[in-house]
This record gives sequence, C-alpha cells and structure tokens, in this order.
Amino acid sequence: MSESNASTRHQTLIGVGAIAVAAFMAWGAASISSTAGYSGVGPNFLPWVVAVVLLVCGAWLIWEARTGGFRVMETPSGAARADWVAFAWLSAGVLANAALITTIGFVLSCSLCFVLAVRGLRLSEGKPAGDVKQTVIDLVTGLLISLPVFWMFTKLLAINLPGVTDGGWI
Repeated sequence: MSESNASTRHQTLIGVGAIAVAAFMAWGAASISSTAGYSGVGPNFLPWVVAVVLLVCGAWLIWEARTGGFRVMETPSGAARADWVAFAWLSAGVLANAALITTIGFVLSCSLCFVLAVRGLRLSEGKPAGDVKQTVIDLVTGLLISLPVFWMFTKLLAINLPGVTDGGWI
C-alpha cells in the first residue's frame, strides 16, 4: 500500500472517529431530560449542540481526506517516538485526581494533579523533573490555582464540589 493511500485511510479514520464520538454524545443526550430550565433551555441542550458540531466536523474531515487529504499540513514537530515516562506522569496526575477527589477534596486532588502533570511536562521537554524545592513550589502553585476555582464554584455559583472541611472553604 502506498504512503498516500495509508495517509488517506488514516485521515478518514479520524473523521469516522469524530462521527462515532458524535453518535455516542447524541445517545447520551437522548437519555437526559429535556425539561426546560432557565430561559427555556433544558439540560440536554449543550450535549446536543456538541454532538451536532462533532458530526459536522467528522463529515468535513472525511470529505477533506477523500478529496486530496488534509491540505497544507506542516511537518509534525516533536520527537519521533512517544515519551512514555512523561505520559505516565501526566496520566498518574489525572487518574489520581479522579480517584482521590471525593476522599481528599477538590483542592488537594487538583493540586496533586498539577504537581504530577507539571513533572511529566518538564520531563517531556528534556528538563529535570524537579527536586523537593521545585515540588513544593509546584504544590503551592497548584493550591493557588485550585483554591480560587473551588471558591468560585462553591461560593459564587453554588455548585457543590468535594471539600475537606464541612464549612466549605477548602
């Protein structure tokens, strides 16, 4: 198989994948109540919008792939192979956040996610992961990002996020 045919096939699969995600979103949106809420818009409105936009994008990607391929593509940047160590650090951050958010609360789990993700990003750039001092700086930075987000959601928007204290301030 020529490189051109393989490229067209791979590009078409990207469009098919987008349509599959759109179908999954539409299936999920169909199961959400359509009872109108604020301003006559129900809770299933946004999932339907996302599903339709993904469907249009997927169809457009397939059309692009079938009529000459993705046009004016630059040579990809980055390494020729994946950096699995950096990927593992990033994945550990996201998975730890998901696993611990109800146990240690939003603020601490997001801060931990930040620390692990930043370590992975540094490694992906070929930089040192960081010593204890850098880890403490990353943790403080994570806290400075997650605390205002937590307060905005819980205090201003009245959306319940898992907290550490019963008072709801952390």
